[in-house]
Amino acid sequence: MQKSTKVLLIIVYSLFLVVSFGLPFFSFEGYSILSNTTSHLAAQSSPFAWVMDLIFICLGVASILINYKTGVVYHQVFGCIFGFSLIMTAFFPHAPLVTNVLPNLFFDKMHSIFASITGFSFTMLAFGHGIVSREKQRFWGFVMATIAILVSMGMMMFPSFMGILQRIMFMSAFGWLFFYMRTP
Repeated sequence: MQKSTKVLLIIVYSLFLVVSFGLPFFSFEGYSILSNTTSHLAAQSSPFAWVMDLIFICLGVASILINYKTGVVYHQVFGCIFGFSLIMTAFFPHAPLVTNVLPNLFFDKMHSIFASITGFSFTMLAFGHGIVSREKQRFWGFVMATIAILVSMGMMMFPSFMGILQRIMFMSAFGWLFFYMRTP
């Protein structure tokens, strides 16, 4: 990996951490890191939603870049679907969680669709990486796919911890994708 790419990935990952854990202090009243997701930070009419939207776009672009550079068609396809769908969540925000705001239901529905595609495509990327790789790369590809599935299930089963579970999933997913995953 080129030094400039590595620096870019460190910056994007660091900004994600700062914004996902810092922006809640400036978001709507009642926002909780434990129960509210990063999509809620970027929800319609949320204060400073544009900041989280920008992070989604940066994460998506970085994901496309790193997967495209592998030269592996499988990674390029699922990595681009993953990155593109993540970018699209920024353009179609979640329904508002603040009171007295009428939601754009079309945007909310599209957000749900793109968020689902994001999760599915990441799982397929990690699982496929496990299949085509060897040794530690194989092991960690399967581990990341399993984490994505189990944490998603945990978010549905324990909605009061959805926010922190999503952050754990994002930290592990982007940490693996940006800093550990190697071309098979």
